[in-house]
Amino acid sequence: MAVARSSRTVSASPERVWQLVEDPHNFPRWWPEVKRMEDVHPDRWTQVFMTRRGRTVRADYNLLESEAPGPGGDPPGRRAWEQEVVGTPFERVLSEAITELLVEPAGTGTRITLAQRQKLRGYSRTGGFLLRRATRDKLNQALDGIERAVG
Repeated sequence: MAVARSSRTVSASPERVWQLVEDPHNFPRWWPEVKRMEDVHPDRWTQVFMTRRGRTVRADYNLLESEAPGPGGDPPGRRAWEQEVVGTPFERVLSEAITELLVEPAGTGTRITLAQRQKLRGYSRTGGFLLRRATRDKLNQALDGIERAVG
C-alpha cells in the first residue's frame, strides 16, 4: 500500500476553505489536471482529465465521509472520497484509491492536510516508492490550487 500525505497552512478561514472543497463542482479550480466535472451529485462525481496527447480520461468517485468543521474548528472538517477502480482501466494498476482531506484552524488561518492511500495491484506493487513520490507532488499541487482559490 502506498500512502502519501502533505499539509499546508493557508491564510483563509476554515469556513472559506470548506466552501471550496465541499463542492465537487470546484475540483477544476484546485485539483491538478481536472479539466471539468460531469455527473456531479452530492455523494458521487466524475472528474475529466486531459492526457498529454489530448485524450480525455474519466475517473469516477464516491464520497465516503464529509463532516464540516465545527464551531471554532472543533472537530476539524473531514472529507474522504474513493475512486471507483473496478471495471475501469485503473483496475490494472490499483485495487483501491482513497483521498482524505482535513481542514482545521491554525492561528489566524487554516491547516489543510491531504492524504491519499492507494493499494497497488500485481506487479505494480513494486513501484510503491515512486507512486508515493508522484502522489505527494500531486497533493502539493492540490494544496497550491486551494491556496490560490481561497487567497
